[in-house]
Amino acid sequence: MILLFLLISFLLGSIPTAYLISKIFYNIDIRKYGSHNPGATNVWRVLGKLPGIITFIFDFSKGFFPVFISIKLFSDAGSYIPVISGFLAILGHIWTPFLSFRGGKGVATSLGVFFGLNPLAAIISLTVFVIVLFITKLVALGSISAAITLPIVLFILKEQLIIKYISIILAVVIIIRHKSNITKIIKGTEN
Repeated sequence: MILLFLLISFLLGSIPTAYLISKIFYNIDIRKYGSHNPGATNVWRVLGKLPGIITFIFDFSKGFFPVFISIKLFSDAGSYIPVISGFLAILGHIWTPFLSFRGGKGVATSLGVFFGLNPLAAIISLTVFVIVLFITKLVALGSISAAITLPIVLFILKEQLIIKYISIILAVVIIIRHKSNITKIIKGTEN
């Protein structure tokens, strides 16, 4: 039962929300426009605020619900199941088999996962994102700042070791996924 749930978590995370919304409702492949990233920010920039918000909500939910449901279903099986199910949902989002293992950057899905695991840490990281975005107008810099903030907050809050380690791994992955954005930030061409 647990293995099946973990597989479902990965597959749920793998649903390419940005691609599906752009294809079904706008008859375009979002990967061919804007930043070419199948994520909420690119949908927002290319298709508008409403499709971007809807994409964000779905991507957030892909992370939140596996954690939330596994907490309810497997509370007696140990506290690792929600962490692993959330991690698999994020991996599915980033490396979706439905798009030749080229998915989004994992920010919204990670936020959903950590909102399920530790809402306070997620809210603090989201606040950092909003502040950095407000000051710099750069979504990528906000995302990177939030990703770096999360493990620090989790260490301060004395969260479980596995959650701290997963947050560090995800911070590194999110930074790597923003490599082209970092180059543009350094060159002053990121928007």
